[in-house]
Amino acid sequence: MPWLALTVELEGSAAEPFSDALLEAGAHSVWIEAAGLCALIDRDAEPARIVAAAAGALGIAAPAFSTARVADEDWVRKSQAHFAPLAVGQRLWVGASWHRPEPGRAAVCIDPGLAFGTGSHPSTRLVLRFLEQEMSGGERVLDYGCGSGILAIAAAKLGAMHVDAVDVDPEAVATTRRNAHLNGVRLHIALADALAAAHYDIVVANILAQPLIVLAPLLAPRAAQLALCGILETQAEEVMQAYAPWLSMRVAAREEGWALLTGRRT
Repeated sequence: MPWLALTVELEGSAAEPFSDALLEAGAHSVWIEAAGLCALIDRDAEPARIVAAAAGALGIAAPAFSTARVADEDWVRKSQAHFAPLAVGQRLWVGASWHRPEPGRAAVCIDPGLAFGTGSHPSTRLVLRFLEQEMSGGERVLDYGCGSGILAIAAAKLGAMHVDAVDVDPEAVATTRRNAHLNGVRLHIALADALAAAHYDIVVANILAQPLIVLAPLLAPRAAQLALCGILETQAEEVMQAYAPWLSMRVAAREEGWALLTGRRT
């Protein structure tokens, strides 16, 4: 089926935060081209509403944009052209089905799709590095806002005993199921409202700052160790304060203006 490719006119420094805001506003995927920040949206979506919602989440004026029809096969070619394999730390590798994994690493195979999440965004890389460094095997892990399932699958590949992967988007749940099957791992996958009360050794959430603040009473009590991302460095203090009643929080890493927050039960 045809989609709409939305091209937003932005300065380079604004592209990264706006990409996450577009995903939160309803875009299925984002990528950066010379013409600007591009997003794939439903054919019947309202582009102006999506752009305005993304801008509002960041507190900026809505930028100019244009749209064009794009067929499925054109989207696949664009995805493949913008997706390079990624080595994470000493133990983990992320790539697509047309890439050859590096020997000796736990391989996570993620083909670009409608629920995007391939390791190309700095916030995803930050959480992947956290998992690669912190996991020793046998953990119970929750990935809240699983998207493509990349973090949940990485946790399983790194030896987690049990992994719950949840998202508010049914498309993300379906994509995570497909990717878990592709990788030969067993995940417990569901919509977020089906998440039962449970305790986890590690909870990860790679979404935007405001949703993370709202989710603090839900996520923090479940976590012995927590990793949060999708947060601009300027938003880090506000997010940490939201989780401080339960966990000892700190900024553990930074990349390209994004912050990884980690917490441990005190």
